Amino acid sequence: MPDPERSISIDTKLLELLCCPLTKDGLIFDADRSELVSVSAKLAYPVRDGIPIMLPSEARQIDEAELQARRMPK
Repeated sequence: MPDPERSISIDTKLLELLCCPLTKDGLIFDADRSELVSVSAKLAYPVRDGIPIMLPSEARQIDEAELQARRMPK
């Protein structure tokens, strides 16, 4: 579980520019997990020390249940 005192944020302008390297679709920033999520690729790219790691080999696979939970309004 991420350390809440080390919460990372992503500049909104940077988030608008970033895209999934595999699908070229936009990304969603998950501040709780410090990840950039590509729904279309079902991958979550880590953000370490404020730096997005946009390598598919570093990304975490997201299962269908987690994708559905992300699509549900909070």
